[in-house]
Amino acid sequence: MTLPRQRIAIVGGGPGGYEAALVAAQLGADVTVVDSDGLGGACVLTDCVPSKSLIETSNAMTLLNRSAGLGIATGGLATVNAARLYERITDLARAQSRDITARIAAEDIKVISAHGRLIAPGTVRAGDQEIRADAVLIATGALPRVLPGAEPDGERILTWRQLYDLTELPRDLIVVGSGVTGAEFAGAYLALGSRVTLVSSRDRVLPQEDEDAANLIEDVFRRRGMTVLSRSRAREVTRDQHKVTVTLADGRTVQGSHCLMTVGMIPRTEGCGLDEAGVKVDERGFIEVDRVSRTSVPGVYAAGDCTGVLMLASVAAMQGRIAMWHALGESVGPLRLGHVAATIFTDPEIATVGVSQRAVEAGEVAARTLNLPLATNPRAKMAGLVDGFVKLFTSPGTGVVLGGVIVAPRASELILSVSVAMEQRLTAEQLAHTFAVYPSLSGSVTEAARKLMEFTPDSL
Repeated sequence: MTLPRQRIAIVGGGPGGYEAALVAAQLGADVTVVDSDGLGGACVLTDCVPSKSLIETSNAMTLLNRSAGLGIATGGLATVNAARLYERITDLARAQSRDITARIAAEDIKVISAHGRLIAPGTVRAGDQEIRADAVLIATGALPRVLPGAEPDGERILTWRQLYDLTELPRDLIVVGSGVTGAEFAGAYLALGSRVTLVSSRDRVLPQEDEDAANLIEDVFRRRGMTVLSRSRAREVTRDQHKVTVTLADGRTVQGSHCLMTVGMIPRTEGCGLDEAGVKVDERGFIEVDRVSRTSVPGVYAAGDCTGVLMLASVAAMQGRIAMWHALGESVGPLRLGHVAATIFTDPEIATVGVSQRAVEAGEVAARTLNLPLATNPRAKMAGLVDGFVKLFTSPGTGVVLGGVIVAPRASELILSVSVAMEQRLTAEQLAHTFAVYPSLSGSVTEAARKLMEFTPDSL
């Protein structure tokens, strides 16, 4: 006897939604994705893919502008064709969405272009259709937070999702918010040629990140000409025809041509029927989930930014996969946030995995720590790189790698070796005995491991 196919309904086509759909289809389920924005979601169309494309261009500008130090005569500073830049970025985003759409179609996954809403735990309304499902996944993402008195107008007061509608680079850009998004855009536009002022309500930029890394990035920003206003909370943003004015809490004002608001995210769950279905949310409105993506309602799962669990595309995708494995009866392990590798795409990049310096200093984790400056690396010297480091954490008893921080160009690639070491419970000795190419930036990882072997716990 042939058993009926399990029916899966997914609301939202971002990484949490489309990756879940692919897993469910491969497991033989009948899958329907309800999406109103385009497959790939905000991650592909307005957030991660566009922003990292912009940052790639800014990195190229940085390299060009320091090429004289490498013996190259460029005849002056390079300039940016803003219209072509933004056109390229939006074309790349749409192409990536088309690739995802083609992959979804190849798996015979049904896609309904509509707003999805739960009307019962096993029923989703999509436009004028009702979809009945054995399990539902909510993956609707999040939206940029708006401060009262600083409402974006899409022309001079902007969220990061509105940048690509501009036709020119901001001449004088004020970035409000010094978290990951603010730091990334502030650094990118500075490299592209904008004058940039970064307004930070905290003592330093990237206040939630590794302190050594954050201090290095702030120093780089200042040396490259950025104005960083620490302990300066924005109270209001106003505009006239050609300029914006940011009024700070202490009464000071900052003027520029444009203002970019990067003050956090709010869950995109309004109108999704969560209250009616009994799905619990926290005090901020994020959907509460356990480590296998279950909500408070049996058969209803949630994944991605709408859950507020580490707002990374990789985490959203893993939450979605875990949800489908669990819903369809596969063996599955819970989400392990302590093993998530993350990168901040400043220049240089900051990549982290595992335990943090803050946890070590607070006594939450016992660890030996070694910080190796990138400037000692021969490949870095060849490239004229002076800013960066490799930091490793190991267990004082066993030498097992507990995590690390890398600040370097392409740290997002270099962190993989530390992630693998941590995942496989390798020791510093095993990492140190691994061959690294000479010369290479990755050689600093094995060198740091060797140095950890040289010292006793008492000497560190």
